[in-house]
Amino acid sequence: MTRNINTLLWLLFAVLAARLGLTAILPLADTTEPRYAEIARIMAETGDWITPWFDYGVPFWGKPPLSFWTQALSFKLLGVSEFAGRLPSWLANVVIVYLVFTLRRYLHPERDSEAATSAGLWAALIYATTALGFLTAGTVMTDSFLALGSTLVLTSLVIRLQGGPMVWGWLFFIGLAIGLLAKGPLILVLTGLPVFLWVATTRRWLVLWQQLPWFRGLLLMMAIAAPWYVLAELKTPGFLDYFIVGEHIKRFLVSSWQGDLYGNAHEFTRGTIWLYLVAASFPWGLIAVFAFGVSRWRRQPAQQQWRSVEKGMGGLVLASALSPAIFFSLSGNILWTYVLPGLPFLAVLGSSLWPRELSGRLPASSLAAVVTIPMIGIAAAGWLTLHPERLKTERDLVAQVEQLPGVSPDNLFYLGKAPFSARFYSRGEAHVVEQDAVIDQLESGDLEKPMALAVEKGNKAMLRRLEDVTTPIAENRRFQLFLLTPSAGPTANSLQGKSKNGGIDYNASNDHPLS
Repeated sequence: MTRNINTLLWLLFAVLAARLGLTAILPLADTTEPRYAEIARIMAETGDWITPWFDYGVPFWGKPPLSFWTQALSFKLLGVSEFAGRLPSWLANVVIVYLVFTLRRYLHPERDSEAATSAGLWAALIYATTALGFLTAGTVMTDSFLALGSTLVLTSLVIRLQGGPMVWGWLFFIGLAIGLLAKGPLILVLTGLPVFLWVATTRRWLVLWQQLPWFRGLLLMMAIAAPWYVLAELKTPGFLDYFIVGEHIKRFLVSSWQGDLYGNAHEFTRGTIWLYLVAASFPWGLIAVFAFGVSRWRRQPAQQQWRSVEKGMGGLVLASALSPAIFFSLSGNILWTYVLPGLPFLAVLGSSLWPRELSGRLPASSLAAVVTIPMIGIAAAGWLTLHPERLKTERDLVAQVEQLPGVSPDNLFYLGKAPFSARFYSRGEAHVVEQDAVIDQLESGDLEKPMALAVEKGNKAMLRRLEDVTTPIAENRRFQLFLLTPSAGPTANSLQGKSKNGGIDYNASNDHPLS
């Protein structure tokens, strides 16, 4: 058994190390990663730790600040880079992996045995090598911290019910606070639903009350999370209305909700979230279903049984795994990352379905399942490293501008709208200019400073007009870059007065929170 444990442990370390290495290889590609990384970069630059800023002067009301705090701190300590931006998500993932390992051990009949350790390592490996678990482990986004909060909440509850020490009771409420600061009141739904289903079916209301320090724990949760909500509303009035009503009610109920200030609504058929769950849990979700079917057909119970101190522990873990999919079945405005909080518990369930032979030497088929997603990730990252032009990122274009003599990112202009990656890699220096203003400059010749102008390849008319004046000096997947130099004429520097807000259309109206 010891040899098997060592093998599993080294495999787990290798998977986590591989994911950490990938965080430094690929550039931030539009839209999600550079958008959140730029918010964190502005936070680190301005020192404003209360209000995340979508752009200079534009508050970001879409998410609480926990992920931005960690990323901004990482930028402060390590410098602004892809690795620094992604490191906090990787660290959050490591904690989730540990919680999965610990939870599975507490559910084993012999908690301190090598068999329990093996079961825990299997559960941790399964989670770490699911498609979505591996992807989000090193991605600049808020979902990793929501998953951390929800996993801590539900793991703490199960461990307390399994006879764990009271510290887990306090961690239950700390997990709620993490969720409130990572994604908002959604944490109360994602964790409250499985707890309610468990206690309603088992009638263990008194046990639930006795196992957690409810009064003092809720005070602790509020002491951690509430101050930021108050300060955020005081600093930028309207935040609570947009975030609570808009992001948590209208976004859920209205598929084509038009009030989103920072992105686009996603309209999918109700129930699509279950297809996302299959994709997110690949390959282990399909393997678990197959293993369950085989065990039922052969009538062979799994070797690693549960040890339920309280009634219905298997049901509570199952409800924890499926609650995100159940909840978002009612919504058409969804993303596949919404199922992430359920994956740790799917991994715990999956590890209990393993056949007897996995307690001995590791079969080749199991090893293949473990390395499937990491190998796909490494291969994809290697290919994209050799073909960076396939990514929607402005890293290389901004770097080319920086290498031009007498030109800096402050001379970089995007026609109409600047991608988030351009804003991040230019450290907020990239400008936006309207097409009419460029045409006026070309016709009047009153350009005072060099302009590195990026034009979308789909804008054929403007490209032809510019090619009559000069030739492009660089291009990437989306843009061609032209260098326009000053000529004699009026010295009014109209372009430098253009907005640096990324050309974002906020659709301002009378009922708009930012109007």
